[in-house]
Amino acid sequence: MIRPFIASHRAYLRVVRASAWYDLVVTAGFATPWTYVLLHGALSSLGGALGLGVLPALDPMQTLYANLMGSVVVVWALLRIVEPLPVHGLLDGVARTLFAMWQSYALAHGVTRLLWLFFVVEVAFGVVQLLPWWRARTDITGEPAGPAGEHPLSIEAQ
Repeated sequence: MIRPFIASHRAYLRVVRASAWYDLVVTAGFATPWTYVLLHGALSSLGGALGLGVLPALDPMQTLYANLMGSVVVVWALLRIVEPLPVHGLLDGVARTLFAMWQSYALAHGVTRLLWLFFVVEVAFGVVQLLPWWRARTDITGEPAGPAGEHPLSIEAQ
């Protein structure tokens, strides 16, 4: 009895694509040293204006890690925009869980509270993308779902 989810398969792919567009817009500025300088200044000003705290001063190592993260996330976002697949939603949900864990660690250790804005979105997209997979792992009787080909989010179900 996992068939009802198949009807919302297209809706799930829209969520996968929406999360990709969010990632592209939010992380594109992290992808190069030149755009990161501008983004760093803008985020720091926003955090200061909202009373949430400013970012630490720029240094080459911070810029390197920001550029690495930005580059990888931009490529991952482009993949999900061009070819959204259910498995991309699953993997993105897992990645967002990891991001949210590290963001909560940073928040617990005193980084700017501006990070809460990003944390909330990570958790929201993570839950929305993982919940169908969690629900589909068993049918309504509590029995394990059928073979992988019968999974409502599998490629075969497209």
